[in-house]
This record gives sequence, structure tokens and C-alpha cells, in this order.
Amino acid sequence: MNDKKFYITTAIAYASRKPHIGNTYEVIMTDAVARYKRMLGYDVYFLTGTDEHGEKIELLANDAGITPQQYVDNVAGEIKGLWDLMNTTYDQFIRTTKPSHVAAVQHMFKKFYDQGDIYKSEYEGWYCVPCESFFTDTQAKEGGICPDCGAQMTKKKEEAYYFRMSAYQDRLLEYIESHPDFIEPESRKKEMINNFIKPGLQDLCVSRTSFTWGIPVTFDDKHVVYVWLDALTNYITALGFDVDEKGELYSKYWPADVHIIGKDITRFHTIYWPIFLMAMNEPLPKKVFAHPWFMFGNDKMSKSKGNVLYADQLVEKFGVDGVRHYCLAEMPYGSDGNITIENLIKRYNTDLANNLGNLVNRTVTMTKKYFDGIIPAPTAPEALDDELKAMAEKTYADVCAQMDTYHIADAVETLFALYSRANKYIDETAPWVLAKDEAKKERLGTVMYNLLEMIRLGAILTAPFMPATSDAIFSQIGCDNREYVWGALKAGEAVGEPTALFARIDEKKMMEQIEAEQKENARIANAANEAIKAKDEPAIEIAPIAPEITFDQFMTNDLRCAKVIACEPVPKSDKLLKLQLDLGNETRQVVSGIAKCYKPDDLIGKKVMMVANLAPAKLRGVESCGMILAGGEGDHIEVVFLPDSMPLGTKIH
Repeated sequence: MNDKKFYITTAIAYASRKPHIGNTYEVIMTDAVARYKRMLGYDVYFLTGTDEHGEKIELLANDAGITPQQYVDNVAGEIKGLWDLMNTTYDQFIRTTKPSHVAAVQHMFKKFYDQGDIYKSEYEGWYCVPCESFFTDTQAKEGGICPDCGAQMTKKKEEAYYFRMSAYQDRLLEYIESHPDFIEPESRKKEMINNFIKPGLQDLCVSRTSFTWGIPVTFDDKHVVYVWLDALTNYITALGFDVDEKGELYSKYWPADVHIIGKDITRFHTIYWPIFLMAMNEPLPKKVFAHPWFMFGNDKMSKSKGNVLYADQLVEKFGVDGVRHYCLAEMPYGSDGNITIENLIKRYNTDLANNLGNLVNRTVTMTKKYFDGIIPAPTAPEALDDELKAMAEKTYADVCAQMDTYHIADAVETLFALYSRANKYIDETAPWVLAKDEAKKERLGTVMYNLLEMIRLGAILTAPFMPATSDAIFSQIGCDNREYVWGALKAGEAVGEPTALFARIDEKKMMEQIEAEQKENARIANAANEAIKAKDEPAIEIAPIAPEITFDQFMTNDLRCAKVIACEPVPKSDKLLKLQLDLGNETRQVVSGIAKCYKPDDLIGKKVMMVANLAPAKLRGVESCGMILAGGEGDHIEVVFLPDSMPLGTKIH
């Protein structure tokens, strides 16, 4: 029985859209750590999966004309396919629509309620659909902009259950301070303590009533369990945990050795999740490691910016191990990484084609040429060889130390320094010169043995990062001994056939190809958009231009920038909305006939152009003191919105 247990998890991916390369990095990194731990003899359990509930998914499913379950089935399948494509060795792919997970969450919710940790109240404030998070007026940016993702939020008011986070604040702080390795990197720990815990924890909304796609609350059927209580508990429900039944896997592997997560969800994993566990009197995970993001150049990846890269598309050009290598080598320990096609090409050519690929190919080729493919015995050592052996030993120790502390990119750099040293050894010993002198045949054999042995040791350390490449190297050197001890390579065995591990990429040619693909994709997208526009937007008769007015007549209109701070339908009218507009120095009520085209939530927080000196009028008995500008008629009206940066009350000329 193996007593060296290691339980490692990714954050479960939200099943709303296909994950980009930044999301995929997390499962690649986690897989590298899992493979490394198995290499050391650990009994590893690697969990990943999908978070499948929430308002966003319900809306996307409605737009697609399918059920939410059908929608998440499709996306979860796509995510699992990506994880498989990237050669990740997870032991379980959990889905939060799994019946056992649903039942366990319901039991936990009821337990928390029964013991007084959950209470019913009412929520009123800003809500961000992409983040599935609530924000107070002070947290939201001006105009109701999400402070996390920058999306336009909407005002929500609904009944909800809350978890008493505040009751566990002191206990959580004491735990974090007494377990200095619980949150890493250190900067994330300081952020959690100083920005969230010490200022005072707010109680957490844990149920919703405004949508139905969620786990039902068993004792109050108007409510579904809200995202974080549902999603975070996957780490234990996947192991068979339930309130009254721990499960064999849970007893074996919990607490988790590490949760690997993105830095943007550190708060949920280091505050909410530990408190949920404390409330159940269960052990906390040993570590939460919050990795940085991949930036595209200097920008965060965003579909709206058109700078999103996907793993499967990159694999078509760089191969699975080419993409794995870039991700692991380019993401620093504590600061954001950078990914562009140009950088991918450069690192691929430098590390993989020129360094590693060239080393293996010419070493195996020389063994074929000088020794008929038979591994020679090292019978003529020199002092230079001892330096090589010492570096191989140090490389193993350094890589292990770096992997144990999640300095993954540093570990990759250390490994490739070993390959660089082997290439330098070739230049120092010049086997092609030794081959010309029969008296130096034994020294030539020793040099070739040392090179093959160094490659073998490098292949062992390469396995967690580029597993298929590691296997290919072992095949080429004719050995499968994965014991990291110098001299384990057997002389007298035959090497395999030398083949190029990585063909050098023509940067100019690839960039021209990618540019052509982007142009073609843009052309197809534009054609599709035009077709939709032509189908959905019937031609309208353009009204004749009104009679001319003078400049002075026009200037009698006082147009101002105003912000919609409240909005509601006018009773007994299907066309009118009543808006409260903030002009900066006063508030005006305006009635507008746009109800068929806009819901109140579409307008709240937006800045509009208002005719401020229009005489008051009554519409359906409601006073209107001004007018907002819009274009169109009937069911096709477009309000003229102003930029968020424009100050309230600005006069429009």
C-alpha cells in the first residue's frame, strides 16, 4: 500500500463557452505536477471538471433554443475533449450536474441552514452575469460597471439565503496566519488578508430566485443554490463526500494537497471554501496555489478584442507538446505571462527545434555513424565528463525543488539548461574530429555514451512537461530505463532510428498563413452578419427631411448628458417607460415610448442624450420633464447612448 498520497485539483471550468489557452494552461500545469508526483512514486488523484449551473448558462441555452442540460452536455464534452487533446492524465472529470453532487450539495445547504449558518434575507444591488457575482454600490464602478470583468451590470432585487461568513472571520484569519503556506504566492495571501478579511467579511448570497437552472433548495422550492456553494464543493463530492457519508476516496485523499486555480478566483477558494469546510468541521486543503494569467501582448484575452487563442487551433500548428512547452515555460510564478503567435514560433524554434531536437537527432545519428547504432561503453573518461555528471545531478535536485514549490517555468528553464550543456559538450569534444583518429576510438565511445546518458536523464525530467516527446526520446536512444542515476544506460544496446522531434518553423511563412486565415475568417463572419442583417432587418421607408430651421432655432434646444438611475414600466401601458435621469445637479423624470425595445435593466446605469428644456407634459397621467433622444419607430427604436467618460450635465452641441 502506497502511503505517499497526493490529491491535486484544477478549478472546474465554467461550461458556458469553449475555454481559451489561458484557461487550458491551468489543466496543463496541473497535469505536469501530477505526472511529476507520480514519477516520484506518489499515489496521485487528479481531479478536474465543469461547473454547469447558473443564470449565464440558462440565458445562453435559451438563445440557442435548447435546454440548459443539453447546452452543458455539449460544452462539457468540448472541454473534456480539449483536456484529452492536451494529453492530461486526470483521474476524474466531475460535472456539477452529476446526481450525487446535486444531492450532496442539497444536504450541505440544509445542514448549514439547520445549524444557523444560513439565513433568509433580501438582496438589492448590482449583479454581473459573466462573473455571476453581486456587488454593492461602493464596489461597482460608475455606471454599474463590474469591477472584475468590466461588463455592464444590472440592478437586482430578490429574496435570497445568505451564509454567515462574518461568524468565521476570526477563525479563518487565525488559520491563514498560522499556516503560512496555505495561500501561495505570498502576494495573493496578503491581498486576501488586507483587502477582504481584515476590513470585515460580508455575508455571502448562496441562493437565487430569478432563474431556475441550479440545484433546488429542498425546503424552499423558489430558490436554487447559488454558484460558489455549488461549485466549490465539487472537490469533496467528487470523492464521494456527503453530509452523512464520507466515502472511501474522501477518507483516502482528503485534505487536498493543492488546489490549482486562477488568480481571479483566489477569494472564493481561500475565504468562502475554507469557511464552508469549517462549518462542516472538515479539514481544510493544505494549499491553494493561484497562478497568474496569460496576456495577449499587453492585453487580457477578450473575444471582443479578437485576441483569443484556443489550444486546439495552436496544436494544429505547434503540436501538443509544443503548446504544452510554451505554456509551462512562459508562465512566471507570480506575474502574468505573455502569449503571441510570434513568441510561440520563437520559443518553439529555439528550445525545441534548435536545442532539444537538434541534440537528440545528431547524437543518435553519430551513434549510428560511428558505432553502427550500438551504445558504446564509457572506457576513457576525462575531467570534463565529471562536470557533466555533476550538472545532471544538480539539475535533478533543482527541478524537484522548483516543482515542489510550483515554480514550473523555472523548472523548465533548468531542464533546458541541461540540454544546452549537452550541446556545448558536443562542441567541446568534437566527436567528428575524434572519429578521424582510430587511437581515440575509446574516447569517442565515452563521449557518445555520456551524450546518450545525459539525453536519457533529460528525457526522464521531460516526461511531466512533454510526455509524448519524452517517450519519443527513449525510443530513439533505444532505452526505457527511467531511473535517474548516472550510468544506468546499458552499453551494447542498439539505438533507434534518428527522426526529427521538432521541425523548425518558417516564421514568415506561418505568419503569412495565419494572416490569410484571419482575413478569410473575417470575410466569412462579415458575410454571415450581413446575411443575418438582411434577413432580420426589413427595409424601412425613409421619412422625408423636415423643413429647414435656422441655427438660432436649433440652438434653442438644450441637449444634456444624463444618466439613467432608475427605470420602470408605466402602469397600463405596453409602450411607455418611466426613467429617472441624473443631470449632475438635479434629477428629472422622463417618460419615453421605448418599452417594446428596452427593458428597464437595459437602461439603468447608461448615459443618454436628454432634451432638458422641453416643456413638461403628461403621458398616461405620468409627468415627463424632458425627452431622451432615440431613432426609429415602433418595434425598432435605438436609444442614443453617450460614453461613460462624459460628465453628467455636459451640454451637447
